[in-house]
Amino acid sequence: MPRLHHSSFPLSRRALLAALVAVPVHASIRVGGARFRVVQRGSSTRRYIHIHGNEATAREILIEHMRTASGVAFLVEGNDRYVPANSGKLDPNRMFSRVGAEQNLRRLNPGWSRAQVERILDGLDRDLPRLLRRLLPPDGGLLMSLHNNSEGYSIRDETGISDRVSLKEPDRPHEFFLCTDPLDFERLAASPYNVVLQQKAPPDDDGSLSRLCALRGVRYVNLECGLGRAAEQRERLAWAESHLS
Repeated sequence: MPRLHHSSFPLSRRALLAALVAVPVHASIRVGGARFRVVQRGSSTRRYIHIHGNEATAREILIEHMRTASGVAFLVEGNDRYVPANSGKLDPNRMFSRVGAEQNLRRLNPGWSRAQVERILDGLDRDLPRLLRRLLPPDGGLLMSLHNNSEGYSIRDETGISDRVSLKEPDRPHEFFLCTDPLDFERLAASPYNVVLQQKAPPDDDGSLSRLCALRGVRYVNLECGLGRAAEQRERLAWAESHLS
């Protein structure tokens, strides 16, 4: 996933709430140090998530999308890539397995004792099922994740571990879809955009949401675009929304 450390578009909690005035805020939910604002509109089985606070373009596009789209969106609060973990920090897109979360905690908090790591992991084990019950769509539903990336991450990082690859825009490697369902891949491969299929969970457990969805057979589509490329992210999200049933 992307390696952004600072956002060029800071958005305070107050500004986030103001942006959400036009859409119905249903509730909020916390997992460890990560707090998500939950926005629900209509009764669609679509689910959406924005998980890294410093990926401000993705947040902007998802909030905009939820003014007209039907479904449930989960928007992380804060402007940082990492979320608090007691006195340390954790990448929230590494918390979807105990193995992945432990690796990430040890990497980001190298001075921590085993007891400190275990305390956070036990809290995630307690909190995560409640989030997943709401986040993962019912059978046949679709979960879409919006990310922004930096120059250090692109589709080239995913092709070697993907089951299938369609490069319609090889000169735009930072804009691409990653999906877990073969039928979604076929539809997205018919688009003018880049897409990879990762139906089989990668052997290395990094704790990411995409790996969890592949492991559980959940329809998942991640839309990656460069930070600041709002027009590109808006266009691709609209295409996916209208072509994926």
